[in-house]
This record gives sequence, C-alpha cells and structure tokens, in this order.
Amino acid sequence: MPIAFHQKPGLVVYITAGDPSLEATLAIAIEAIDAGADVIELGVPFSDPLGDGPVIQRASERALSRGTRLSDVLQVAREIRTARPKAGLILFTYLNPILRYGLARFADDAKSAGADGVLVIDMIVEEAAEYLAEMDRVGLAPVFLAAPTTLDARLEAIATHSRGFVYAISRTGITGKQQSMTAEASALVARIRRWTKLPVAVGFGISNAGHVAHVAEFADAAVIGSAIVDLIERSTPEKAPGEVARFIRGLRQSEAAPAR
Repeated sequence: MPIAFHQKPGLVVYITAGDPSLEATLAIAIEAIDAGADVIELGVPFSDPLGDGPVIQRASERALSRGTRLSDVLQVAREIRTARPKAGLILFTYLNPILRYGLARFADDAKSAGADGVLVIDMIVEEAAEYLAEMDRVGLAPVFLAAPTTLDARLEAIATHSRGFVYAISRTGITGKQQSMTAEASALVARIRRWTKLPVAVGFGISNAGHVAHVAEFADAAVIGSAIVDLIERSTPEKAPGEVARFIRGLRQSEAAPAR
C-alpha cells in the first residue's frame, strides 16, 4: 500500500534514533510530525554506515556510544506510533543489524511497533527474495533506493518490488547537504514513473526550502536528512525538538531557508 503524503510535496524527515538520546528522538519526531512531516524515517545507528556522509556517521557514533540497539529503536517507533497514529513511519537501517536480530523476528517486531515500512540501504533488489517474503508476510512496505546511475533493468525491478514509495537519490555518492539540485534527479524520477504509480520521494542533499520547492515540480516528496541531523548535533536535547520544528515549517516557505 502506498504511504500517504498529505501535502505537495510530502516531507520525509530522517532522524538517527538515540542521538542525542532516545527520549530526545521521540520528542523530535513528534515535533517534526506536528510541524508538517508526513513520514518519519527512523534511522538505526550502525557502526559502518558507508552510504552516509559525515553528519549522519557522527550521529550513529554518538547513538552507539550511548548503547542504542535495534530493540531500542523499535521501542521508539512504538512510542511514535502511539503518540501520532496517522503519521508515516519508516525504519531506515543497514542489513547487518537485521541479520543479527533475526530477519523473521525483525519483521514481526517492526510490524508490532507500528512501522509502515523498511528501507535497508545496502539491500540490493536482486538478493532480496527472503527479505521481500518476510515484508509481505507481515504487511510491511519495502522501500528501495534508485540512483541516477541505475540501469533500466534494475530500475524496473526496484519499482516493481517497492511498496510505500520509491526513494530516488538526487545524485551519486553519500548523504549530505548540497548547494543546488542537479537535473539528474528529475530525469531519474521520470524513468521510475515508467514502471510504477507509487509516490516517488527524492533525497540526498535536500537542505532548504528552495530545494523542496524544486522537488515539488517533478516528485511527490522530499527527504530531509543531513540538514536535520546537523541541526540536532549543534543544538541541545532540550532545544532540538523546537528547532527542528521551526526548520521544517520553514521548508514550505517560498524562499530558501538561510544556511545554518
């Protein structure tokens, strides 16, 4: 089932669970939803996050240093779902934490926690048969990443096997803020739409209102990650929820939010 985006464009907000604390993560998620986030992408901290830039890498290191485990992330997901039952909720993780936890157990517990879907950043669709079977068994939406360099055959498979939405990477490389959007993103979204009617969300580098407005011209949602995590890093646990909420409200302004 597609994940609902109630505004144009929808906003998917990424948060690393456990940074700066599990309690702060819950408060930040709730404030983000109330400020206009359609979907919370709850990141599972991992010791070797090769697909992430330095901002999210540091957040993972801080969360792990505080002992954050996958079971803790699932508990935060459960609390978000209880507090805001209508919000979209995606678990964002690398494959290794799932394998350590147990794939079937993870699927059961993620569904029980109230997640709508799962994005495994290093899961390639060609090797995802067992994972897809478990997602289908419990009714979770698998979300796959598509890059500008993805060949048509793989892109068709990604579009076919995704549920919820398709995540289009705006550029090649790792996560992180950027100054301007390239034409690669709109071209990729047009290619994805050849094979699916699911919503398409664009992420990697989106960091201000100008980026969000540009994404609205060709995609269904924008994913905001490093800009949020950077804001949290430079804030305090007490102030971070309110600052994140103000930042998200500013993303829907017609002019780009000032660099922070």
